[in-house]
Amino acid sequence: MPGWTTLVQPETLAVAQARKDVVVLDCRHVLADPEAGLRDYRQSHLPGAQFAHVDADLSRHSGDPSDGRHPWPDADVFLARLGGWGISPRHQVVAYDQGEGAFAARLWFLLRALGHGNVAVLDGGWKRWTTLGLPVDSAVATRPPEHYPSPGFEAARLLDADAVQRRLDAGGCVIDARAAARFRGEEETIDRVAGHVPGALNRPYTENLENGVFKPPARLADEFRQLLDGCPPTETVVMCGSGVTACHHLLAMERAGLHGAALYTGSWSGWIGDRSRPVAAGAH
Repeated sequence: MPGWTTLVQPETLAVAQARKDVVVLDCRHVLADPEAGLRDYRQSHLPGAQFAHVDADLSRHSGDPSDGRHPWPDADVFLARLGGWGISPRHQVVAYDQGEGAFAARLWFLLRALGHGNVAVLDGGWKRWTTLGLPVDSAVATRPPEHYPSPGFEAARLLDADAVQRRLDAGGCVIDARAAARFRGEEETIDRVAGHVPGALNRPYTENLENGVFKPPARLADEFRQLLDGCPPTETVVMCGSGVTACHHLLAMERAGLHGAALYTGSWSGWIGDRSRPVAAGAH
């Protein structure tokens, strides 16, 4: 049976949830209140969904400022977590969050970077699911554990600050997914320094959406091609504040047929971890 590799619609998932190979993960998260997602999950969630915490499960703890606020997890730790959720390479994984897909896309790219093809984000997330009146549950779900064999993450798609600078120096592109005011350095409510990586382009991840769902693939392709202005996707790096919402661009680009972009895992919070790195302000 063909799998879902980018997005899945709520009506489609509702019909397919009884399949034993489908594993659903709830990735709801609030940056200002890291335990809000777990509280919401315990109150109500998609039937059979398990909870994936952005901080505890989809990131790792690190004392290195260059790793940013949400360091990329170690492969062996994350593989063990997948096994605990009952996920193996044969499973179809679906991730969802409040609605925009920014946190669910982090899980999506974690799996894609492992080479897992059948993983998708629920288009419109929890908000659209409940608006459609689809069933919900409050029972904490578990699945029999599995073993997830993998050689690890695809290193070429996970870049540090030095690799990002080399990419820029070689004529590549960097897309920053943060809100425009943060990119321009006009406001900064999270990180200690405002501004952006010199040479980066700005496209807030919310521009991938319209009416709470992803724009059609052809429209996404047109918009990204216009932004990149001839820069190939394989020479493109995406970033944000900490390497989470940038994954929304990776999902949107994959949906649009623009394959191969890389993630700056430390993102802006990692860039400013080294005080010697240059900082730009304004629209460019």
